[in-house]
Amino acid sequence: MFSKSCEYGLRAIIFIAQQTSKNNKVSLNTISKEIDSPQAFTAKVLQQLTKNNLVKSIKGPYGGFIIEEEKMNTKLSEVIRVLDGDAIYTGCGLGLKQCDANSPCPLHHRFVEIRNDLRNMLESTSLQILANDLNGDLTILKR
Repeated sequence: MFSKSCEYGLRAIIFIAQQTSKNNKVSLNTISKEIDSPQAFTAKVLQQLTKNNLVKSIKGPYGGFIIEEEKMNTKLSEVIRVLDGDAIYTGCGLGLKQCDANSPCPLHHRFVEIRNDLRNMLESTSLQILANDLNGDLTILKR
């Protein structure tokens, strides 16, 4: 459903949010290890998130990644928009180029319902909520 970079990006930003809520900065190495993601790939994803002001990169020997307090209210839909665009809300469930209400694929009407539920969940779930839900259990981000 999401691209690999979006999956890794979601896992990374949730991990950073959880660490930020404990007043910890986290390094690229720590993030990639904790979310079980290749370091170079994680760096590219974090660069995108930083460029779009969702995470903050602090340079230097005591640096790392954090999420500024006001950004902890960022909804997952915004993270996905930055990493994958809006295709998740508009694409065909079967991946067909031509699929809409006028020319629906066999899954179209069911997929529209699922897509709407997904949009509602992503637009109502913030990084803060997920950071709080983790309660220190980071193993869930490695699955």
